[in-house]
Formats: sequence, C-alpha cells, structure tokens
Amino acid sequence: MAVREIAGRRFTTEEDYQAGLRDQKKIEEIRKQYNLNNSAQVFELYRQMEAGLIHFETILGTDFDDEVYEKIENLKKKGIAENSNKIKGTVDKRTNSRTNNRTNATYGRKNGNGKHQELGVAQKKDVHIFVSEEEIKAAAMQKMHRNAIIRRVISMIAAGVAVLCLGYFFIYSKNLQELDKSTDMLTVLKHKNPVAEPVVHLTEEDDEPLEILDEYKNLYIKNKSIIGWLKIDDTNIDYPVMQTSNNEYFLNHNFEGEEDKNGSLFMDKDCDAIHRSTNLIVYGHHMKSGKMFGSLNKYSDISYYEKHPFIQFDTIYEKGVYQVMYVFRDKVRNEDTISFKYYQFIDANSADEFNSNMQEMAKMSLYHTGVEATYSDQLLTLSTCDHTEEDGRFVVVAKRVE
Repeated sequence: MAVREIAGRRFTTEEDYQAGLRDQKKIEEIRKQYNLNNSAQVFELYRQMEAGLIHFETILGTDFDDEVYEKIENLKKKGIAENSNKIKGTVDKRTNSRTNNRTNATYGRKNGNGKHQELGVAQKKDVHIFVSEEEIKAAAMQKMHRNAIIRRVISMIAAGVAVLCLGYFFIYSKNLQELDKSTDMLTVLKHKNPVAEPVVHLTEEDDEPLEILDEYKNLYIKNKSIIGWLKIDDTNIDYPVMQTSNNEYFLNHNFEGEEDKNGSLFMDKDCDAIHRSTNLIVYGHHMKSGKMFGSLNKYSDISYYEKHPFIQFDTIYEKGVYQVMYVFRDKVRNEDTISFKYYQFIDANSADEFNSNMQEMAKMSLYHTGVEATYSDQLLTLSTCDHTEEDGRFVVVAKRVE
C-alpha cells in the first residue's frame, strides 16, 4: 500500500499505520489529562512513564517521550526544584539510557517478521493512561501472588530432589548393609566345620585329587568359583576371591551369583593357583563406600604402608602371607602399544624376564620399601581403578614371605 503519514512520521504497512493511530489517540488523551505547562503535572507524568505504566507502539510514542523529557530538562534548568530531587537519579540514568538507545536505534528497521519497529519503544497494547492507587496495590498483590507461586514451585522441586536423594541414600545404605551381612555370613561359613568333603576334578597333569583347606570347603560347596580369600589386617579388605573363565562376570556379581554393583574380588582368568603362576593378579572395584578395594589407594601414603606391610592371601589349597614391594599408578593401554603392562605379567619364563618386570615396577613405585624379589619368588598383585586419569589403575605388588 502507499506510504502514509501521522504527525510527520511515515508508515509503510497497514499494521504500523493502525498502531500509529492508536498511539496518536493515546497521546491526545494524555494531553487532556495532564497540563504540560504545569510543572507538578509534568513531573507526575514523567514518573508514570518512568515506572513503565504508559506504553507506546510506534515512533510517535518516542517523540512524545522526548517532548516530556525535554520539559523536565528545561524545568531543571530554570531551577524548578519541586519533587526534582526525588527523580534526579532517575533522570540521570535515563539520560545515559536515552543516549545509548538513540545511538543504536534506526526508525524503520525491520524485525524477523518483516515489520517495522523502533528500538527502545515498548510494544504493549494494554495501556492505562492514569494509574490509581488501587491499581498500584492490585499490581503489587499480583506480583506478590506470582512470587508466592514461584516460591511454591521451587519448594516442590527442592522437596522432590530431597526425596530422590533420601531414596538413593536409603537404597545405597541398604545395599551396604546387605553386603556387610553377606560378607559376615561367608566369614561364619568359613570357620564352620566342613559339612562334606568336596571333590575337585583332576587336571590332566594331576594324578591325585586336590585337597581343599578345611576352612574353604563349605565355601567351595556353596560356590565352586571361589579360588581364595584376601585379608589385610585393620582394614575392611576381608573378602573371598573368585575366578571364572572371563574377567567380566564378577565385575557386577557377588558370591551368591546375584547382580551387585559392588561386584567381587576376582583373580585374572589366566592365573593358575594350582600350578602356581609367577604372579597372581586380583582385581576389585574402587567403591566410594570403601568396600572391595575402595581403601586400597591408601597405600599411596608410605605411612599407611608402614602400618599395613603384609597381605594375607590364601588360595583354597594353601595359605600365604605377602609383603608389599611396589605401589604405583598406571593405566590400561592399547593392545598395540609397546610398553610394560603390569596386567599382562603373569608368568616369567626366565630370570631376565622376571628381573625386567621388577625393574619396570620399581621405576613406577611411589616410594621405596626396600623389599626385593628374585626369580624364584611368588608374587601377588592387587589392582583397582584410579580416577586421577582415564583408564587409570592403582596397583599394589607383594611377594610371598610365608
């Protein structure tokens, strides 16, 4: 359509033109209600506009806003101080804001819908030219009601989060209690007189049945995957050690064969407790609760080692005591990476190979214990996750002394 004008301002769309007519009518009503030659009424109108109680849709409103502002400035220059002190800070702030808005605004700029808009001009259509005290109170009550609703919503969300946390804590505590109860029952079963004599199937190399120690016979009858028991005095590490044909099952299963995020301590599937591998590797989760190998990383402090230098590890066939030699941090590496991998050191085929592995672990050790091993020694390695790096591991290596 053709460009039309209102009060010297051009409008290029029907929608903008109609908005201009509405603003023109509002301005005329304001001029009827406020005498702009009366300083008190000018100040009152200015406060209404500053409070955001009067809104315009087009540049006509901006022009009128400028007119009122200029009258305020002229009144100040003439020394008219009535009520001016109350709004001095507001006027000063408005001056800076007005300068920034005028610098950045360009009339006729189109928005994302292709419609003209004037930056800095509020585009609300419900306008109250005069705001009574009752209306102000009503607005305040509405705001208080809105804030009360927000507070209630926040409280409900907080209560929901609290319930979830309590639920998680309850389940977490229950799981720990069940784990403690299960471990205690296994300990009791361990010290009971055997109810039967379990028969261990012969291996191809053995001519006679393998003899299981009395304290592990009941446990073996209950679960034939048990291979031993690991205990470190004055710590919570006092658990059966399992072994199966893979290194995954006991990551999330307990002695009873039930799914359990605590898992179990288990020996590497390639280790041989019967014909005795050079190095028996035992894995366990590093649980935040301290269960399983959750406290193993305390060995990073030499003072802890000095108080706990010995580890008792029995296979179900023989007892054993081991003295800690090395404590270090490492990581699981790519298979094609050429480097020492402690978790692949199970058997040493020669003294040179054994000594080479010892040297690698000695270089990584966090401190020197003074304990050394020779090719004929039997080793025990405890391994758990270490979260200081990706795929990190915390490792304690000991040699058998009894």
